[in-house]
Amino acid sequence: MLHADGEEILNEIQTSPSVLIDCWAPWCPPCRMIEPLLEEIHQEFSLKIVKVNGDNNEEFLSRFQVLGLPTLLLFQKGQLVERITGFQPKAMLIKSLQKYGLVE
Repeated sequence: MLHADGEEILNEIQTSPSVLIDCWAPWCPPCRMIEPLLEEIHQEFSLKIVKVNGDNNEEFLSRFQVLGLPTLLLFQKGQLVERITGFQPKAMLIKSLQKYGLVE
């Protein structure tokens, strides 16, 4: 997992076949709850995950209409294909990723 800001985020979206953007904030309890689940998914499935601190990237959040945190944005070939808002159990996250062939 890596952290990105500003143009780095857009670069990751454009240059990665698939990437999960984790929009979070340090003051957000559900964001802290989902973080270890995302780390497990990253380790188990080698899925590229980019963490975006919403407090530092308001323009990005506005551009992709992120209205609540945490919000996960799944991009494939530069296109937004899935949006998950709020805390989700690991099994539900994996099920969402399976729809796009990113995890088995």
